[in-house]
Amino acid sequence: MGDDVTAAAESVVYADCVHCGEPTEYPESTKGSTLCPVCEWHEAQRNACSG
Repeated sequence: MGDDVTAAAESVVYADCVHCGEPTEYPESTKGSTLCPVCEWHEAQRNACSG
């Protein structure tokens, strides 16, 4: 059972970050701009301080 789960998880192709090109946590089928966790955090910080 564990091998099936691992094989299914490995078959997902993750999108690249639109800022730095690193892999994201989102599959390529995700619509819109995808960001890696680091760039997502930086973007949130910029938006929080822009008010």
